[in-house]
Amino acid sequence: MSTPEELPNPDEALARARATRKQMAAALDEDQEPEVDEPVGWQPIWKRPRKPTSKAAKKAELRKQRKRLQEATKRRLAAGNSRRPRSRQNRLGNAAARRDARALSRVRHSNAWLW
Repeated sequence: MSTPEELPNPDEALARARATRKQMAAALDEDQEPEVDEPVGWQPIWKRPRKPTSKAAKKAELRKQRKRLQEATKRRLAAGNSRRPRSRQNRLGNAAARRDARALSRVRHSNAWLW
């Protein structure tokens, strides 16, 4: 257990804290708000000041976005069409394999006991 001589005096600690109060406040206030004409370093996008865009720039951006969405729609449609069933002629070669698979499936799903 510590003796009373080792414990710091609360009045001295309070005096030290009061003496450094202004210095601490200055350090905290230092980089809060940059000056208007001062160049700002990297900032996340949500903290950057908004730049007003002209009507022409907005319309151009919307045109690009619309074109991008239309191209994506075309790609999606093409991808959907590529999964359509093939013609009968293409599937004739697989008829034997399909018959085998069907027979195996019947055996697998039947409730006959195999010893």
